This record gives sequence, structure tokens and C-alpha cells, in this order.
Amino acid sequence: MREIKKLLIANRGEIALRIHRACHEMGIKTVAVHSTADADAMHVRLADEAICIGPPSATESYLNIPNIISAAEISGADAVHPGYGFLSENAKFAEIVESHDILFVGPKPEHIRVMGDKVEAKRTAGALGLPLVPGSDGPLNDVEEAKQVANAIGYPVLIKAASGGGGRGMKVVPSEDQLETLMKQAGSEAKAAFGDATVYMEKYLGNPRHIEFQVFGDGEGNAVHLGERDCSLQRRHQKVLEEAPSPVLGHAERDRMGGIVADAMAEMGYRGAGTIEFLWENGEFYFIEMNTRLQVEHPVTEAITGLDLVREQIRVAEGRGLSVTQDQVTFHGHAIECRINAEDPRTFAPSPGTVTQFHAPGGMHVRVDSGLYSGYRVPPYYDSMIAKLIVYGTTRERCLMRLRRALEEMAIEGVKTTVPLHQALLDDPEFQKGDYTIKWLEEWLKREEVPAEA
Repeated sequence: MREIKKLLIANRGEIALRIHRACHEMGIKTVAVHSTADADAMHVRLADEAICIGPPSATESYLNIPNIISAAEISGADAVHPGYGFLSENAKFAEIVESHDILFVGPKPEHIRVMGDKVEAKRTAGALGLPLVPGSDGPLNDVEEAKQVANAIGYPVLIKAASGGGGRGMKVVPSEDQLETLMKQAGSEAKAAFGDATVYMEKYLGNPRHIEFQVFGDGEGNAVHLGERDCSLQRRHQKVLEEAPSPVLGHAERDRMGGIVADAMAEMGYRGAGTIEFLWENGEFYFIEMNTRLQVEHPVTEAITGLDLVREQIRVAEGRGLSVTQDQVTFHGHAIECRINAEDPRTFAPSPGTVTQFHAPGGMHVRVDSGLYSGYRVPPYYDSMIAKLIVYGTTRERCLMRLRRALEEMAIEGVKTTVPLHQALLDDPEFQKGDYTIKWLEEWLKREEVPAEA
């Protein structure tokens, strides 16, 4: 066991602030690294130490491994927490951190590497007993092989990039006559986005939900699941709103699938936080990928379990193991998270600029994760998410009522935000019933007029 006394946060924005708060509650000092564009960011202001690691470009700052390692050594940090995005799923970064005798608050590098390759991840998941989407056993080598696989599983099929995600390098192929063209397009997109043209094939599911399970391992063969999150409300493969538990799963199905993923992670010897993502259709689960990091939507799991996931990550990194066994994990009520982006709610065009007024909603079971303050300038260089609104209720209906009230209270002026989008969603009868899939939001946006302002 190795106690962490000072932790470097290799990230920015709300997640950097989230990690800082957990550390201070554990008596751990924090080191914030930042670009010149983030010199006045809230996590920089609150950290015990702050070190500038480069200009605004993420490539020269938050993705600059030598500068981050130098900052850790200069500050005497015992550990590095990568947050999500940036270097959080970079196996080489994790290896470099550990080679400098600094604890990496995350999975073992080999697990990051395996699960970061979609083809290898699918092979590994199958070997661990996770249900798979029918498809190719590995990378597609040529069009003839692709035709054979597609004929075996039936059209439509989905061509996917072996590296990366976010919908890039992904093509739906409705019939054989379009296979060669779309396969080439997917490979070209994958090469441009990820530097790897490798693609593979899966059966295209018509209208599934996106349901993911939160897991934790101690790296010593013990693991637990913390239930599922429904992340089906997406636009261009980007999540907009998440809730836990899923409106379509019952206790028996949750326990069954949760047990399968926990057993898989235990067998793998997985360390720290991870998320197993599935497509769910007609009562069946199909593994799509694993995220070897903390998720943006982790607060909804915290709300229904009462567990602090960042604290749990730090415990595991220190070698203290998990704070709970599976029979000690209990689920209560319902939680929803709204991602608030600095975007035009109708066109989704980015809206950087100065926040002239900011008021966070409050009250019982209302949480806002954000680094915003009046006078803060939202930079144009990074992801547009500026806040997360998380609301809990003893039932889904009460959660929705509380969310409506919280969105009415939330005030962000000076930049356009997606608050009106979430308010409009709350008025939709299908959403109120939890009757939606991964395609629902984009279809809804085509027929509904979202207000320009809250």
C-alpha cells in the first residue's frame, strides 16, 4: 500500500475540479496543470499548486506528455489522475507515469491497450463471456472477406474503425452493392482521424438502446458492478443526457448482467474504474466497447449508490482495495444528468465567449459540476461542455419534476447553452415515459422546434 499525499490532475474543466474536491476531502494536496488559455480556470484557482504546461492547443498542453511528467516531477506529485478524454486512455502515458515511480490513478496499461483496440476488445470480451454483436472475428483484410461475413450475418451491416470512436470511421451498409465503397470510406475516415485504417464488421442493430455498466476492480482479482446507466439520448454518437437506472431494465436483469460484467473484470484482474458499454434490443445485450476510465456521466451512479467514484479510484490506486463488496452495493431512487454545452441549442454551433452571469440551481438532491463563474471566458479550443446538472429523486417521476425546476433556476448569460434543449426534452411525452432509443433524439430534433433561450 502506498499513500498518496499529492496528486497531479492531468485534465481541465469540471472533471479537474471534481478530482480536486475528492482529493481535498481525503487530505490530499493537488497540482493543477493548465494551458495559457486556462490560467484563470476554477480548478487552477483552487488547486494547491498550478503549473502552466503550454499554449492553448491541446496537442501542445493537455496532450503533451513530457510537459505533464515534468510538472509531476517538479511538484513532487505521488500520483497522476487523467480524468476523462485527453490522455485518460493512452496506455503509453500510463506506462510513462509508472516508469517515473508515480502512481497512475487508472487501469493497468495493458488493459488500456487491449480495450482501446476495438477488434482486440471484442475478442477479449468474448473470451470473458460477454455477449457480442455478431460480426467479423477480427479486422477485415479485403472486400471479398467482408462480403462473406456480411452474407453470413445478413444486411444491413456496420463497418467500424478498430481504433477511436465518436462515430468516425463508421458506416452503415444496407446492401452488398454498396459494401466496397462504404468500406473504403470508413477506412479513409479512420486513417484520417486515428492514424489507423483498420476496420471490422458488426451486424447493424435497427433501433437499440445504449446501456452501460459501471464496474470497479482492485487489480487483484476482485470486482463489483455499480449498476447501469442509460445513455441512449445521443446526437451524432455524442451523449446528451444520461440516467440511472435504465427505464427498461428490471432488478433481475440488472443483477444478471451486472454479475456477468463483474465476473469478467475479476477474471481479467482489472484495476480501477471501467465502463462496459452495450447495445440493448429486444431484451438482449450486445457488447460494443469498454471505456477504461471514469465516465462523464459517473455522477448518476454516485447518486443512486451513495459511493464517491473518484475516492474509490484513489483507494484502488493506493492499493487499499475496494471499499465495498457486491452485497454491500445497494441502489436507491433515480438520477438524471444533463450535459450543458456552450452551443446554440438549435444549430449546435459552438458558442465560446465571456459568461456575464452564472447562477447554479440548488436545493435538495441537485448537483452542478462546473468550473463556471461570472466573468469566466469559455475558450474556443476544447470540448464545449461547460456544466453538468445532476438531479436525484426517489422515483423517476420525482426526478423529472426536480430536474424541471432545476433547469428553470439555472442561469448562464453571455454565451448560448443547451439548457433550452433539455427543457424541451422534458416536455416530450415519449421521453417522460422513458420510451426512446439511440436514434430517437436525432429524429425528435428534425420535428421539434427548440427555443433559442431558456
